[in-house]
Amino acid sequence: MAKPILQIRTPSFPRDRILSITAAAAILTFLAVWTFADPRATFSYLLSAPNAAACGGAFTNTSQISTEKTFYDDPETRYTIDKPMIKWDEKRRHWLNHNPTFAGAAKSKNSVIVVTGSQPSPCKNPLGDHLLLRFFKNKIDYCRIHGYEIFYNNAFLDPKMRSFWAKIPVIKAAMVAHPEKEWVFWVDSDAIFTDMDFKVPFERYEEHNLVVHGWPKLIYEDKSWVAVNAGVFLMRNCQWSMDFLDAWAEMGPKSPDYKKWGRILKSTLKDKLFPESDDQSALIYLILKGRKKWREMIYVENKYSLHGYWLGIVGKLDGVAGEKGAERLRRRHAEAASEGYAAERERYLEEGGGEGRRRPFVTHFTGCQPCSGEHNPAYEGDSCYVGMEKALNFADNQVLRSYGFVHPDINNGSYVTPLPFDFHGDEF
Repeated sequence: MAKPILQIRTPSFPRDRILSITAAAAILTFLAVWTFADPRATFSYLLSAPNAAACGGAFTNTSQISTEKTFYDDPETRYTIDKPMIKWDEKRRHWLNHNPTFAGAAKSKNSVIVVTGSQPSPCKNPLGDHLLLRFFKNKIDYCRIHGYEIFYNNAFLDPKMRSFWAKIPVIKAAMVAHPEKEWVFWVDSDAIFTDMDFKVPFERYEEHNLVVHGWPKLIYEDKSWVAVNAGVFLMRNCQWSMDFLDAWAEMGPKSPDYKKWGRILKSTLKDKLFPESDDQSALIYLILKGRKKWREMIYVENKYSLHGYWLGIVGKLDGVAGEKGAERLRRRHAEAASEGYAAERERYLEEGGGEGRRRPFVTHFTGCQPCSGEHNPAYEGDSCYVGMEKALNFADNQVLRSYGFVHPDINNGSYVTPLPFDFHGDEF
């Protein structure tokens, strides 16, 4: 029997070690040269940068500052409404050309900034500040889900433009501060989003610059003071809007013709009860009798509730909460996937499975005055507070669902419970 041949192998440890040391030296040399060439570079940056796309999209460096002079360097540029903005489209385009990081964002579907605000002083109503905080949280939730930015202002940017007129200087300032945003979405402090999934159909407004909720019959035939609502609207960031804001402001308390406009508006809108010029009456007048350049660029929306009157909504919220019979909608999902879920829900509604279950997009508590507490006398007892509590919890349930919790009773916001698996909203 032949003896097995003993195979003797020279130990490879010294050679492997030499190769490892050589490779390490090469890497360190590369890092040293690369870091010297780019002073921003660090080892952690090197490791993290290639993964930027995997962690949430293409890497966008918003820290780069253009040295090119823009309208911001012009001392004549004003954020205030006391001086017209001239050649805004050209100035905005120039800024975007020299800040290409933001140019793509300006064309995206998320090129929106939600603007809202409240008075600078504390609320008289003991619950007012708490309610305003919850109203603001609701707006933050909606913006986070849809990738929008939000600006909350609690200062009078023009001392003469207070109350409902305060929005005009804020909107102009927001447009100047955000040339990268295509749309400003104004939402009054007492309005909330009650469909957190709904996406505004901006493609519908490609040929328009201002979108308001209203009814053509009430505008053109009845000439009613409630034909549109000025508390929630969309305005394109462009020269037309800058000019429109100036024309709108000319009917407000800053104008020497303020009292005259009050008389004109009251005589034009037959159901207007008070003599002062207000933002809503002025807006309707511009739609009804304003220059053609205003009228033809305003879209009156009523296919969805861009503005929904709370009194006709809160009593119906129980009927739209559930999704019984739609297993694909009850599947748990990450909050980041909410838009895909929303698209699926829209298909479900269009198929007829959601009869009576379409959520109102915005619910506006007009006349409730949550900060002062001095609500319209027509609203009996605590109906405003009960309605606000219900609508806020209804909206919050849509947010909490992604976090595994729910308000089992939308009339009680202080209590939550873990969300049952396969929850459809009808268990409680």
